[in-house]
Amino acid sequence: MESQKQRVLLGMSGGVDSSVAAVLLLEAGYEVVGAFMKNWSNGTDSTECDWHEERRDALRVAAELGIELHTFDFEKEYRAEVFEYMIAEYQAGRTPNPDVLCNKYMKFGYLLGEAKKLNCEFIATGHYARLVRDAGGNAHLLAGVDPTKDQSYFLCQLTQDQLAHCLFPVGDLLKSRVREIAREHNLAVAEKKDSQGICFIGKVSLTDFLKTRIPPQVGNIVTPTGEIVGTHQGFAYYTIGQREGLGVGGGEPMFVVEIRPSTNEIVVAREGDAALFASSASAINLSETNVGALRIGEPLLARLRYRQPLIACTIESLEPEVVIRFDEAQRAVAPGQFIAFYDLKGEELLGSAVIDKALHNKVA
Repeated sequence: MESQKQRVLLGMSGGVDSSVAAVLLLEAGYEVVGAFMKNWSNGTDSTECDWHEERRDALRVAAELGIELHTFDFEKEYRAEVFEYMIAEYQAGRTPNPDVLCNKYMKFGYLLGEAKKLNCEFIATGHYARLVRDAGGNAHLLAGVDPTKDQSYFLCQLTQDQLAHCLFPVGDLLKSRVREIAREHNLAVAEKKDSQGICFIGKVSLTDFLKTRIPPQVGNIVTPTGEIVGTHQGFAYYTIGQREGLGVGGGEPMFVVEIRPSTNEIVVAREGDAALFASSASAINLSETNVGALRIGEPLLARLRYRQPLIACTIESLEPEVVIRFDEAQRAVAPGQFIAFYDLKGEELLGSAVIDKALHNKVA
């Protein structure tokens, strides 16, 4: 990171990663302005998402480092762009990833807009990812150095226009080193635990949370051959590959292999059943991070969910939908998931799309 007092708006969540990002930016010579985003409050006094405490931690770090901190209230935008999308996807029997959309619309959308208003040339976050800009000015989004913390998957919907204004200061570091830097600078959040899960869900399970937004609707649990083996309270509470909460007896455990909203049915099968595996998939809403890098017939790697090992695949079609053939049949491919594409080194993220259908045309 080279700078001549360039101005940067840094998203500060009150955690150790964004706090150390502030340290690194200051040491690199940037003029750093802090930004705290309030995306969810659950009303005036939230017990599910304690943004007040997170903001206090961000304010403490900003004071320790001598930088100003702005607070932006994006709750209305978050509910419209992320929360309502998530609920609608579950209601359609799909499995969304709100974190990907939060980055696309909130951090690198609305917050980027505020950065421009504050005359900041860049926006920075504490994501574990890296950026390399080539001679032509194109930004190449790379996985973070720490394989246990790489967050490039969550950035898979970002475009070149967004990446042109991004900095990821901790992407070249291991998490252990980030902690060390926080201790060396006596930051108040040096030992703070990493946040887990979706903010607005809090301490309840995802199923219990969804039940407060999506009314129960009793339906049948069936096998691929149509045999009724139980009942469920609502297909929206389940996802492909799920085992827990089915209440289906009879010996061997059963897994969700299909969700049928039109008939309010959940289809289950035993481990190893071909219905649990997909040899290919179709996807929609293609987003190219590296424009033109995704080509029909060329092998590449992909990831269907965060921290899943990279899998080998080939794109067979890009229009009107993306068709992906997996080298090996994949277990529990869920519509609604983002599939992120990487180069064969597994280093550069090339683009992403949303899984529309899992295709089961080969026995696993």
